[in-house]
Amino acid sequence: MASAALAAAVSLPSSTPSLSPAAISFSKSPQQIWLSSRGVHSHKAGNLVTVRAQVTTEAPAKVAKVSKKDDEGVVVNKYKPKDPYVGLCLINTKITGDDAPGETNHIVFSTEGEVPYREGQSIGVIADGVDKNGKPHKLRLYSIASSAIGDFGDSKTVSLCVKRLVYTNDQGEIVKGVCSNFLCDLKPGAPVKITGPVGKEMLMPKDQNATIIMLATGTGIAPFRAFLWKMFFEKHEDYKFNGLAWLFLGVPTGSSLLYKEEFEKMKELAPDNFRVDFAVSREQTNEKGEKMYIQTRMAQYAKELWELLKKDNTYVYMCGLKGMEKGIDDIMVSLAAEDGIDWLTYKKELKKAEQWNVEVY
Repeated sequence: MASAALAAAVSLPSSTPSLSPAAISFSKSPQQIWLSSRGVHSHKAGNLVTVRAQVTTEAPAKVAKVSKKDDEGVVVNKYKPKDPYVGLCLINTKITGDDAPGETNHIVFSTEGEVPYREGQSIGVIADGVDKNGKPHKLRLYSIASSAIGDFGDSKTVSLCVKRLVYTNDQGEIVKGVCSNFLCDLKPGAPVKITGPVGKEMLMPKDQNATIIMLATGTGIAPFRAFLWKMFFEKHEDYKFNGLAWLFLGVPTGSSLLYKEEFEKMKELAPDNFRVDFAVSREQTNEKGEKMYIQTRMAQYAKELWELLKKDNTYVYMCGLKGMEKGIDDIMVSLAAEDGIDWLTYKKELKKAEQWNVEVY
């Protein structure tokens, strides 16, 4: 039975779980790993090594694919837009500073255990009211920001991390995002229509000794807060994380850093199992004077990250703004080339192996 020690959405746990050091091995050479785990060509140092498939005249027996992710028994689409679950807002707290560019809230809803979800999934929210055509508003999907047992540890809540969308259009008019403003304005006790849960792309790996690299911009932190709570703030009979969790979080200002105190507490609890690096673009620069975006921060650890990416138990998860993946590709292309590996081909192999997982918007 899982347990969590929380009394509010962004408060810290009072107990310290017992954690073991990371079990990370760097013994294999790049070429050994590339050839053994990927089964493709290597061109390092001018040598061409071809791995040939065995030819047989018999039709191979079909083997059901076994996922590396924690997908057994996962529930999807229990609640549809025409028949949503109606939960109640329990907590709605602003988690960005007053001088931050934009407002982001942590919101907790009651589910009474009727919306069973897994870390990495999303739920839909349907805002109250109707659109300009008099029809109900369409649902908006949000990544879940709480672990499967919720912020209170009783499996009866679900949490979201929501940024209030307000912008000026080409006509100079102020436009407010319907669903984000509906959510950020909710008062405790107010009802909210919930659909889902949905998604399997961002489910955690089963391997409790894995290296999990998490790349987030802004509210893209949501699924990783869920991951990290399960790893470091909760105790489970069937789960004890002994690997390495490495989080990169990119935001514009220091006052926009989401859940910073929680991550610092996790670092205290598990210094050998958790690393966190922030990229604050408007306040930090690298040695060249360039703004510190998430890919800029990652570039400082590029060789170390590349070595990890050659291991068959390293999983990358990316959530946030759509443009972030290209910046990361730019870092990896040259590093992979040094080992005679084409990065884009290699990334396809990682995706096939469920080791490269992306949810961007």
